[in-house]
Amino acid sequence: MITVADCERVQTDWYGRCARLTGGEVWQDDGLDWVWMAHSGSLMLMFPTAVDPSALARGLEYGKQHDAKIVGAWLGLPAEDAVAGALSKANFERGWAPWWMAAPMTALAGPLDPRIVLEGDTAEYDDPEERDLLVLAQARPQVDWHAAARVDGRFAGRCWSHLAGELAGIFDMVVWPRFRRRGLGAGLMRGVCAPAAAAGARHAVLNATPEGEKLYSTMGFERLGDGITWWLHP
Repeated sequence: MITVADCERVQTDWYGRCARLTGGEVWQDDGLDWVWMAHSGSLMLMFPTAVDPSALARGLEYGKQHDAKIVGAWLGLPAEDAVAGALSKANFERGWAPWWMAAPMTALAGPLDPRIVLEGDTAEYDDPEERDLLVLAQARPQVDWHAAARVDGRFAGRCWSHLAGELAGIFDMVVWPRFRRRGLGAGLMRGVCAPAAAAGARHAVLNATPEGEKLYSTMGFERLGDGITWWLHP
């Protein structure tokens, strides 16, 4: 059975890979797991169950020295009471709640949408942050897949999948507003899940917003539980 802890593990693994392949860093300090994603200027604290204020201060100093644009803390709800005090004292603010969901890969099988293409390069990305991340889809052996949706030659949306053992995390699934309600969201999901399933994934996991949950539920995803995020804007 897939659990919220499995989803948290995949989220941490995805962030860690993003960091390592784009010039960032991953480290532990007194029980705190930090991920510095240099390509986006984001410093993440991943699912602590206790927070030593000195270790937290060292991580925040690292972010300051590297001009972090944002610092985030991902939490499991059972641990929030134990760490909220330390985060509040460091000026973090409570943020949005990830809704963790999972589905068997068999539920995501089906004909692939010809409008969806797996890509290691996407010419439409002119933002360095987005272009830098494409190195994940180019790395071998391949455990990350990037799909682009196009309608009449126009870039209409994108999605990522990341293989972590027998689980595939789904990330950054978005269809631009003018192209919605055309089945592209489902097409993107199937497009990135197919290669992950071929590589050994048996289930897909993701975190959903209330809007996204409607699509994911129709595709066989079930809600496992919630988490919470805290954010610091330097």
